[in-house]
This record gives sequence, C-alpha cells and structure tokens, in this order.
Amino acid sequence: MNDRCPWCGDDPLYLHYHDHEWGVPDHDDRSLFECLNLEGAQAGLSWITVLRKREHYRQVFDGFDAEKVARYGEAKVAALLADPGIIRNRLKVAATIGNAQAYLTMRDEGLTLSDFLWDFVDGSPQINHFRSLKEVPATTPVAEAMSKALKKRGFKFVGPTIVYAFMQATGMVNDHLTSCPRHRDLI
Repeated sequence: MNDRCPWCGDDPLYLHYHDHEWGVPDHDDRSLFECLNLEGAQAGLSWITVLRKREHYRQVFDGFDAEKVARYGEAKVAALLADPGIIRNRLKVAATIGNAQAYLTMRDEGLTLSDFLWDFVDGSPQINHFRSLKEVPATTPVAEAMSKALKKRGFKFVGPTIVYAFMQATGMVNDHLTSCPRHRDLI
C-alpha cells in the first residue's frame, strides 16, 4: 500500500495493524475495553511495544473478560507483575483491574461501553483531513471530555492523550492521512 501513514514504518506487525485495524470503527464492548486498557498500558512507551505483547496480554488477562479481571486478587497481581510478557507496572495492572470494575458498574447501570464512548462523537466517526503527521493533534476537546467522563466513572490511565489515541485506534476519528488509501476506505 503506497502512501500509507508513515507512523507505521516497515514493521510487518505494525503494517498489518495499520492496514486492518487502526481507525476501523469498533462498537464491541469487549474489544473497546481491551483497547482502552492497552492504550493505558502504552503510556510512556511506543505502541509497537504493546502491539508485540498484545496476544500475551490477551492470554494473561483472560481475553479482557471484565467479569474475570474485576476479581483479580493479590496472587494474580503478583503473577502479572512477574510476567515479562506484559508491561510490569503495578499502577497499570491495578488500573486494568479497577477499569474492569468501573466497566461492570457502568454495565449494571444499563450502559454499554460502546454507547457511552461513541456518544462523544454522536455515534459516527469524525472524519479528519490531515495531510501530514504534524497536523494530527495529540488530543482534542472531545478526547478531553471523554477522559474527564471516564475518570469520573472510576477509570484510570485515561488521560486526554491516551483517550485520543484510543479514539484513533477504534475509529471514532479517522486520522489516516488523506494520502493514505485507508482514509478513503474508512469514509
């Protein structure tokens, strides 16, 4: 694919992610929960680091089944922190567990994660028309509002920059550059 977004470089895993996942609208609660937590795990690191560990994350976090993750105790936390296949940061692991609990509370209140998140973009992807990476913002007022709302509901590692990356990844915004064929594919 000529003219794809330059951020993915030439790593085959990154290219596949760019070409098949990044920016595709996602309305699946489990998938959104996974992505939100992986974006939080990425804080301070590069996304390719998390992408390389994603399959292992799925294994050790029980497929990001919030019911299971919400019940993790100290023994499971200790096992996770000893596992070199994930980012071994106590705050990030604890955030995933707390996020599962916050997600379940939301669900018990009759809200789906998808409806809650997609409501910030009125249920449809925001189509941007950036021509260079320099134009792509690190955050937006919508990401800041979503971040604030998630924090109010008890979610952690959901700052505005993380949330905007999450919005890009899950297709809430189309930030493929206009020269990238995926931009047109996702309109």
